[in-house]
Amino acid sequence: MPDKVSAKLSVYLELLTQHRQFEMVTASIVTFHTPPSELRRLLDCAVNSSIDKIIIVDHSGNNDIETLVASFPRTEYFPHENKGYGSGHNVALKRARELKSQYHVILNPDVYWDGDIIMTLRDFMDRNPECGMSMPKIIYPDGSLQYLCKKLPTPMDLFGRRFLPNNKYRERSDMEYELRWSGYDMEMEVPSLSGCFMFLRMDVIRRIGGFDERYFMYCEDMDLCRRIGDISKTMFFPKVTAVHEYEKGSYKNKKLLKLHIASVIKYFNKWGWLFDKTRSERNRNLITKIKESKR
Repeated sequence: MPDKVSAKLSVYLELLTQHRQFEMVTASIVTFHTPPSELRRLLDCAVNSSIDKIIIVDHSGNNDIETLVASFPRTEYFPHENKGYGSGHNVALKRARELKSQYHVILNPDVYWDGDIIMTLRDFMDRNPECGMSMPKIIYPDGSLQYLCKKLPTPMDLFGRRFLPNNKYRERSDMEYELRWSGYDMEMEVPSLSGCFMFLRMDVIRRIGGFDERYFMYCEDMDLCRRIGDISKTMFFPKVTAVHEYEKGSYKNKKLLKLHIASVIKYFNKWGWLFDKTRSERNRNLITKIKESKR
């Protein structure tokens, strides 16, 4: 009899462990000569949150990041050839699938927060099973809002805002494209959310795959968000806030600007330049829903 009880207890514990595994929240950070103080700040936030496993994919090619990561619990370190931001996170997403995690968080190294916002985001996702991705409110270090909720872009949204000298045009375009008129004060289903902080449902990622590695840098988050939106909701959740330093490197560095332009061209070659039925429908539905919620 005791053997039977022990056997049943063993099976129960195994099932409990498997269930707990499936409830895991994993996260990934892709580093490339990231300042140690910046990475340490983010890891402090992550290990003091409800993240069960933090996966660092390092493109730096030296041991500095590995030494720092080793001092933090619940971390895994993967050195990786630098094939781009999305490629690095795909390494972590593969590991997350192996761990059978339920949710995965994509984090930029220059992001940080106060409190356990991960638990709040997880609760939101648990209550909304139709949601495949969520993003919190993102602010600058000085507390000002970052306008990271966007429509699916037209070529003018990306090229016109960047290169046309007309300031009034840019202001009008920013107001519409970045949904500034919405107030950023309510939950919204938004077709394009920033890759600096993406809270992903792994069931959805298993179905659509990870980042498109044709984008070395820039637009890979827009592309992923769009594909998630094909089968689930992509939600802005402003009840929690994270800080993002967000330097806009392509505005200061010619090499990054070339990468940005190349990625934009790849995006429109893939989804359509002038004719994009999905873009038109989702943007129209987005505006309608926001206006209805404000009545």
